[in-house]
Amino acid sequence: MSDAYFLYHSIGMYPGKARDIAAAMADFAVTWGTPDDAQWATVLPLRQRFIDRWRAILNAGPDTVTTFESVTQAFHSLVQSLPPGHLNGRTVLAAADCFPSNHFLLNGMATACGFTLKTVPLRQGAAFVEDEDFLDAWTPDVGLALLTWVSSTSSHRMNLPAMVAHGRRMGSLIGVDITQAAGLLPFDVNAPEVDFAISTSLKWMCGTPGAGILYLSPRLIPHCHPQLRGWFSQPNPFNWDITRFAYAPDIRRFDSGTPGCMAALASLPALDWHAAQDHAAILAHNRTLTAHLIDMADALNLPLLTPRPESQRGGSIMLRLPETHPAPQIVAALRAQSITTDARSQTLRLSPGTLTTDTGVQRLHTALASLLL
Repeated sequence: MSDAYFLYHSIGMYPGKARDIAAAMADFAVTWGTPDDAQWATVLPLRQRFIDRWRAILNAGPDTVTTFESVTQAFHSLVQSLPPGHLNGRTVLAAADCFPSNHFLLNGMATACGFTLKTVPLRQGAAFVEDEDFLDAWTPDVGLALLTWVSSTSSHRMNLPAMVAHGRRMGSLIGVDITQAAGLLPFDVNAPEVDFAISTSLKWMCGTPGAGILYLSPRLIPHCHPQLRGWFSQPNPFNWDITRFAYAPDIRRFDSGTPGCMAALASLPALDWHAAQDHAAILAHNRTLTAHLIDMADALNLPLLTPRPESQRGGSIMLRLPETHPAPQIVAALRAQSITTDARSQTLRLSPGTLTTDTGVQRLHTALASLLL
């Protein structure tokens, strides 16, 4: 049963996903396995269509979005491409509840790039970093701030307009990780205007692993010189003169060598499906079910780790399970009843999407009530 699928914060699903991926990969196999010269003429336009689907989600202009294997890889490439000395002796700001992979990356790059990593801590017993604490830590020495639009452990949604306005006053580069809400909540790279955005297609976009993206403001692109560069980084990839390398004038300068296309092609059916949906209806469905999940938490006396106001949360509801009931056992018991969830420590993560139904929420409620006796 799929009516109680609550993993859209991890892997999004839609009706017919398995069939669509199989068809896309079968088409690729035929194209790539046919002994002619049609491979790249077929595959590269499909990769571009994947990019264009993401541009529509971001309201991004032409030549400002490209593919990466992961959010971490995209972020790494962006940081290393910045002008020499931009971060040297300055601070990079991130929140303690940012996605851990990004923090691991920054912590490892700090010495080599000469910056200090400042991590805004959680308050004692808090589930997420408060906006005001992040703003207080954001001082003029911050050369770059990484904003986590929606937290993966609490579904807290930061006040992005307030953050960006403050960052402009501080003179910082402003990037935002939109992974936990892209495709569900409306997002526009121009409102408020950010310098870069990173995401993956895995979650509310219902895509596959390896289908990450980087958006970069056209104002910033000419100042970035990626260290990882190759033939696709040029205005003309077919320039073979090894003494005459030049960066492409747009986001293609981040493309380096021969682009990996498999993840984009495998994810394209999901992005096509998403583009054809009523996005307001998808969000309304999520809001109805998350409200029911909050009611369930209250009825079961489970502490809510997600903000109650809709404007302050993404599409997930996070609950704290009692220490007397180990989360892995609860998740396994729910799985045995075809109720799909996950947990981080004692935090039960619940993200209802297109496949999830009110009946599924009711089944979850009944199952948890029995398991927590």
